[in-house]
Amino acid sequence: MKRLFSVLATAILAVALTGAATAQSLPRPTSLQQGEARLIAELLSQYHIRDQAVNDDLSRAVYRAYFDALDPQRYYFLASDIQSFSGYRTELDEMVRNGRLDPAWEIFNRYYQRVRERVDYALSLLDGDFIRNGEGRFQLDRDDADWAASSDELDALWRKRVRHDALTLRLNDTPWSKVRETLRGRYERMARTLGQYRPEDIFQTFMNAWAGRYDPHTSYLSPRRSENFDINMSLSLEGIGALLKGEGAYTEIVELIPGGPASGSGELSPGDRIIGVAQGDGRMVDVVGWRLSDVVELIRGPRESVVRLRVLPSEAGGSASPEVVKLTRNRIELEEQAASSRVIDVDEGLNARRIGVITIPAFYMDFQAAEAGKKDYRSTSRDVADLIDGFDGKVDGIVLDLRGDAGGSLEEATRVAGLFVPEGPMVQVRRSSGDREVLRDKDDGTTAYDGPLTVLVDRFSASASEIVAGALQDYGRAVIAGDRTFGKGTVQTLVDLERFGLDGDEPTGRLKMTVAKFYRITGHSTQLRGVEPDIDLPIASPDETGERATDNPLPWDEIDDVAFHHRAAPLPLERLRERHEERMKTDPALQALAGEVARQEAAQADTTVSLDEAVRRDRADKARAARLKAVNRELEALGRSPVESLDDLSDDNRPDLVLREGARITADLAELTGSDPARHTAAAEE
Repeated sequence: MKRLFSVLATAILAVALTGAATAQSLPRPTSLQQGEARLIAELLSQYHIRDQAVNDDLSRAVYRAYFDALDPQRYYFLASDIQSFSGYRTELDEMVRNGRLDPAWEIFNRYYQRVRERVDYALSLLDGDFIRNGEGRFQLDRDDADWAASSDELDALWRKRVRHDALTLRLNDTPWSKVRETLRGRYERMARTLGQYRPEDIFQTFMNAWAGRYDPHTSYLSPRRSENFDINMSLSLEGIGALLKGEGAYTEIVELIPGGPASGSGELSPGDRIIGVAQGDGRMVDVVGWRLSDVVELIRGPRESVVRLRVLPSEAGGSASPEVVKLTRNRIELEEQAASSRVIDVDEGLNARRIGVITIPAFYMDFQAAEAGKKDYRSTSRDVADLIDGFDGKVDGIVLDLRGDAGGSLEEATRVAGLFVPEGPMVQVRRSSGDREVLRDKDDGTTAYDGPLTVLVDRFSASASEIVAGALQDYGRAVIAGDRTFGKGTVQTLVDLERFGLDGDEPTGRLKMTVAKFYRITGHSTQLRGVEPDIDLPIASPDETGERATDNPLPWDEIDDVAFHHRAAPLPLERLRERHEERMKTDPALQALAGEVARQEAAQADTTVSLDEAVRRDRADKARAARLKAVNRELEALGRSPVESLDDLSDDNRPDLVLREGARITADLAELTGSDPARHTAAAEE
């Protein structure tokens, strides 16, 4: 729950806003908010894991971060606006510690003014033939752009933006009349949205600019967001099973919940942007520029009902054209997130090998059942042990698939690693106080399996997954294959500000604060760098994801190691790499996958798009054709029938080439180590 909350809590700020009310009508900060500001500054200074001095440097960083939170893509503020408030640049540290929040409101009022000006201008462009004709290119990613020097410069930028917005709709074969109608509704809604902005929203945005200077997982949650916490959890788990965040004017998918409708569809990925939502067969509602909470509310619905999402796929980069994904809402039960197993036959080399695959979508534990004293409660470690027993000693090796596993129970991560290691430390935790705790396997020298083992990871393997992969790598117990992991090596706690007795009749918010870091038994942190694989595998959708893609992450560091017994015989990593690299050169399916990864890298590297409709359509068509060709190359290399359209593709008929290669690596490991499957499991010994 805390992991889910951490994503939702940090995903509230970046929403494009404007409105119809006057800036002067916005209420001023309350005395309670002033008290909360002082308290938050003190708590972070005293208890956050980062030793952050509260000084002019912090003030400058908060100043920049607040402007970035309001206008991340540089569409509204002028350079003169930034300069006009520069007197606050080195004063915010003292002002916040004294509860003075005037700068936050003054800057927001200027933002309010600029957004209204831009919306009025955008609406005026819809009245002529401008949007039907355009040339040049539009820069999609403006995070690092300079602030506009003049209104004329912003006008030029907005002409390109409106033209781009129009073309994005046209690529879905929307008539021009409907394009105008949709864009008018989109921009007018932006105006209405800001009119609904509350003082607590301004306070939350500003305090998150402050909290975010400590690390990206530290944030303030306003009273309204705190009250809706349980609802938000329900949204994620009873809706489509996806965690969302506001990213500029778009709603972006952050994470797919294992076992949920979104994950099960095989058509959505983290980084995809939702631009429309429809109920069943009803009208598609354009949601660009909406508040995140409003988009989530629209996606919610009764169990077993249908929702359609119009998305811009992340893997297509600037050439993305809208695609519609149909999902049936449902609750995600524990059973659907549970570990599962299968057996893959590897018929290569001198001998055929049977490789067991155990997939762990999340590290879970039925805490209520465990606390109630029920002996048969569900947990990841218990389920994995049962799955190993189910192989009945008749597999030559095991692949532990942790791809896409964003974490979960730390205790369960320690226990799962302990199924493959006789005994010893698994992970270290260092708190902000400097205290260090070593978490150990408690199985007293027993293992569930001690044979050939490969762990598959990717950039979405995070937190608890990284603990397992790191421990098994440090012990020399497993080959780690795939991509570098996410790199989240921090621990957060949730602080209810109400318990500090602040003056005021209104409800208080909560502070989510990073108070500890994970370290491997070698003393190396998993923070930022993640776990590096022993063997790199081509991973599709190679977009920049992970802790290193966040703003202001905590640095990598190290502490003292702890004593542990490394595997006596080192793994034959060099020979395994040689065999894998030879397959990469000769296997048509792997070559096709590597080519698709390279194509996606090139597409995502180009962050500009043409404003000429014919050029844009041609690029989108070529991108889809290239994706289809790559998929069919993979299918044909495996002796399967090609598909006529990407719409015909699903998880059932697209081969998992990374898993296939992981099984082959495990088969190689079994051969090179002379493994005898009859000796490696507790079930076989019995």
